[in-house]
Order: sequence, then C-alpha cells, then structure tokens
Amino acid sequence: MTQRAFNFAAGPAALPEPVLKQAQQDMMALPGPRASVMEISHRSSTFKEIIGAAEANIRQLLNVPDNYSVLFLQGGGRLQFSMIPMNLLTEQKKADYVLTGSWGKHALKEAEKHGEIHVASDGSDGGNTKTPTDGELSLTAGADYLYYVC
Repeated sequence: MTQRAFNFAAGPAALPEPVLKQAQQDMMALPGPRASVMEISHRSSTFKEIIGAAEANIRQLLNVPDNYSVLFLQGGGRLQFSMIPMNLLTEQKKADYVLTGSWGKHALKEAEKHGEIHVASDGSDGGNTKTPTDGELSLTAGADYLYYVC
C-alpha cells in the first residue's frame, strides 16, 4: 500500500481513510438509486435527504440557529469576495476591511468594485504576524459591515 501524503495547506486537506473509502463506494452507486450522487437529480428524494443531512450536520457542528440560512455554493472562497459586498452593502455602500494577509487583500479588491471600502487595519507593514486589537481598528461610523478574515 502506498503511504498517503498529508496536505496541511489552507483549502484542500487530508481526509480520514474511512471517509475516502465511503465516498469511493458511494461515488459508484448510492444505496437505493444504485447510481452515484453525481448521476442523480438534485430534485430527487435521495439527494434531498443527502443535502438535508448535510445541512443538519453543519447546523449542529457550528451551532447555526434556525433563523440563519446555510448555503451550499461552488466557487470556493474567492466567490465570497464578491458575494459579501453584493449582499451586505446597503444604499450607503460603506464597509470596513481588516487586512491580515493575501485573502483580505483579494477580498478588498473585489469589494472596491461595489462600494466605498475603508481599510480599518492593515497588518502588512508588520508582516501580517498579528491581528489588531479593538483599539487598533479605525472603524467607519455606520459601515454596513466589517470584513475580517484570519
């Protein structure tokens, strides 16, 4: 058996072998429809059960209350860079961004396409080695939101 490599980078990461074996088995044929999840309709009762269980698990794991929606989206983290300002900016279109590294800089660049974005803290001059304290933040009065990613 080949020894598996472990990826500790942000994003894709190593999964436990039992999870991979179950995914491999289910990719070929789910119990019931005898087809993979990639081959069944997203409107089928089987898929609705799968997505319902996934949402319930996320809600339990992260303690997400019922008055919040859980969204399953493709596009990865970069998709959120545009979705956040598009959905959270109000008519005044003002937001504050805390820059702690490359992800924050990418998010800022995208947000600037949608409104007046203020950098509340920029950690790049310190090598992005720490997060700011509340007193180090320069916040905009009445900003629609504060974007902060570590």
